[in-house]
Amino acid sequence: MTTSPNPPSDPTRPPARRGPDLFARLTPGGERNLADTLRGERAGGVLLLVGTLVALVWANVWPDAYASVSHTVVGPHALHLDLTLAQWATDGLLAVFFFVVGLELARELTVGELRHPATAVVPIVAAVGGMVAPALLYLAVNLSRDGGAPEGWAVPTATDIAFAVAVLALVGRGLPVALRAFLLTLAVVDDLLAILVIGTFYTDSLAWLPLVGAVGCVVVFAVLVRRRRTTAWLLVPLGVLAWALLHASGVHATLAGVALGLVVPASPAATARAHGLADDPEQSLAERWEHVWRPVSAGVAVPVFALFAAGVTISSDVVRGALSDPVAQGVAVGLVVGKPLGIVGVTWLVATFTRARLAPGLRWGDVIGVGLVGGIGFTVSLLIAELAFDEGSGHDEHAVLAVLAASLVAALVGGTVLAARGRRLRASTDPTTPHPADPAGTEAPASPPNG
Repeated sequence: MTTSPNPPSDPTRPPARRGPDLFARLTPGGERNLADTLRGERAGGVLLLVGTLVALVWANVWPDAYASVSHTVVGPHALHLDLTLAQWATDGLLAVFFFVVGLELARELTVGELRHPATAVVPIVAAVGGMVAPALLYLAVNLSRDGGAPEGWAVPTATDIAFAVAVLALVGRGLPVALRAFLLTLAVVDDLLAILVIGTFYTDSLAWLPLVGAVGCVVVFAVLVRRRRTTAWLLVPLGVLAWALLHASGVHATLAGVALGLVVPASPAATARAHGLADDPEQSLAERWEHVWRPVSAGVAVPVFALFAAGVTISSDVVRGALSDPVAQGVAVGLVVGKPLGIVGVTWLVATFTRARLAPGLRWGDVIGVGLVGGIGFTVSLLIAELAFDEGSGHDEHAVLAVLAASLVAALVGGTVLAARGRRLRASTDPTTPHPADPAGTEAPASPPNG
């Protein structure tokens, strides 16, 4: 008589308690958010890369022309909007990117993973760990060295959602969908934390009257979108006015985009209430606007920002200076080492000391791959570098070069790890792949090995 290796449990015995699965199946709202992001970010990542390459070629082949165009002043002086083209790209076009981020945050907080504490806690603490570890490593390098600049501590703390999701979309075939959702949610939380850092630590002076005016514009914007006044002829000028007032207040103007995105109804039910509809529409207003504005953000705003932010003249002197500059060293170590260390370390702590555990089919090798991809800083890191270091300070070019190099290393290493994980998972679940103990391939494949 053969005994079963897993005897049936006593039906009178209550089931053992267990915590939530880390990165488990998505809610319907979370699945839609993920599908939207994956659909657009691959093309956006490619355009962002093109903008970066054009900037590097332009700045190194025709440096005078690049500098001349970047420093061309456009805009009315009377309104304090006489900005260079580079500043318009940073303060103006990037506000569109942050508006889309605000819409994503609104959807995540309303219908996505961030509305449930059980599913939100892991990516939130992982994002916090992924910001704290790079900041500490950067400070450890810069506080212990002559010529260090502690004010750049936030440069290596940001994850670029466009590049990170693009890398996962390119190499992640066969990986669990829950892993993609974890990266998306982590990157969205990372963006939110970066926004708070920019608003809190990189605001030099504050003019209260324009700030109150900007808040008033956002409030009026929120009232209008909830009363069926959604015409672009009314809302776009109001959004531009909120941006201009915030710029005049001394707070970084891109935060106006986040504020405007967050007040848009982000669920079908909220949209129905706002518009007086009898039934819930298929898409929320935030979802519809994200479809409209994402191509503008990914196809125009972010690549043009990269065109003006990534133009570093690479020479032997610049490279030698970057290699010996604590700022560049701290940024590189923070992104390449600190990001995965913080993300994976905090996730391991949650899995070890709470009831939560990895979802079925997910292995630590997958989490390590996502942690490595999280080291792609780029857009927000370049923005913070501009805010932290004045042009011509000596650290500005070194910080940009370090962000570019570290992001490239993180993309290559993280992409390689995730691609290898995807191949292993596809091989382990493919019924035509022969099992080592069954060369003919007649037995079911074994479960994926713990990585």
